[in-house]
Amino acid sequence: MFRPTALFIGLRYTRAKRRNHFISFISLISMLGIALGVTALITVLSVMNGFERELRERILGMTSHATISAFGGGLENWPAVRDQAKDAPRVLAIAPFVEGEGMFIQGRQVSGALVRGVDPDLEQQVAQVHEHMLFGSLDALQPRSFGVVLGRELAVALGVTMGDTVNFITPQATVTPIGVMPRMRRLTVVGIFEVGMFEYDRSTAFVNLQDAQLLYQLEDRVTGLRLKLDDMMQAPLIARQIAAQLDGRFWVNDWTRQHANFFRAVQMEKTVMFIILSLIVAVAAFNIVSTLVMVVIDKQADIAILRTLGLPPLAVMAVFMVQGTLIGLVGTFLGVIGGVSLALNVETIVPAIESLLGLQFLAADVYYISDLPSDLKTSDVVRVGSLAFLLTVVATLYPAWRASRTQPAEALRYE
Repeated sequence: MFRPTALFIGLRYTRAKRRNHFISFISLISMLGIALGVTALITVLSVMNGFERELRERILGMTSHATISAFGGGLENWPAVRDQAKDAPRVLAIAPFVEGEGMFIQGRQVSGALVRGVDPDLEQQVAQVHEHMLFGSLDALQPRSFGVVLGRELAVALGVTMGDTVNFITPQATVTPIGVMPRMRRLTVVGIFEVGMFEYDRSTAFVNLQDAQLLYQLEDRVTGLRLKLDDMMQAPLIARQIAAQLDGRFWVNDWTRQHANFFRAVQMEKTVMFIILSLIVAVAAFNIVSTLVMVVIDKQADIAILRTLGLPPLAVMAVFMVQGTLIGLVGTFLGVIGGVSLALNVETIVPAIESLLGLQFLAADVYYISDLPSDLKTSDVVRVGSLAFLLTVVATLYPAWRASRTQPAEALRYE
């Protein structure tokens, strides 16, 4: 049973001046090791959360929270489907789109791309492409103008800029008296965008919705509807609710399914990093074992006297658990303070270090994300702090158990 006497003695041992300064040094090293490990773990998790947030925002800048499409072809009578989806709770905006593949040709340069037909006014309500325009605007995509907005990398690959024309070939062919001919259309570059992800900047182009319907011979049909929800993290649940509300058979998809493998990989990396850095905390925490073993040896006579005065073995065990736990608690507290402070200021500290050393950790010409983003989450801080404290408590068990097994007669024989 834990008694106030054990707490008092344990705290007294912790703050008393020890004869063996080497033990004090090991205790300090253990405390600093725990603090360093907790600081590193909180900071790294925050930075990985920041990268995940940046990637998610860039992906959602091109994709929508959810989409509605038909099975096996274009979506017919889409205005009626749109009206039904509008009535669903938590749906903020809806925009039709046409999506298809094609080939761009400029001189001797040839590049395949994913072409998306959009209504510029409605598209700005469900995505953030307009916020990533380098040149031009989505508003320039007027019906029957056959303008095109290219990704930056795609424009560089084709060697075109604003005002240039490119030839676009669709997979559909036209039967003529001289044979089957590919459908080709000359498009004018009216805008260039860059979202910061090579996948989209290299292989995506936008045209007007009506132009895309003509290019792909869809008449009044569209590929589907893009939806913006009030909470993207609840997209799977809301998508199921929308699917149950629609009349007919439709495929309702959400962004977590479209990029499931990518976000699973990010989450796996975060989990592996948590396990690896937790080992640092574990090593520092189990240094407490050696510290307390040495304290137990040093305090053999004191333990024997306490046992003689009637202190039970469990209370002796509690004395040394209090001492070791206090070391871990202080180290964890310092680590949490350091980790939170570093995570909140990493976007300021890293540029200062880069300026001081004259180098750049993430070169802008190599990485799309050239700054270290940080997203501190309370759940991560609580999880790391709890883990560190639990490891320190576990580390005190064996030395405290050895202290409780001390026999007074044996300990006082040579005193």
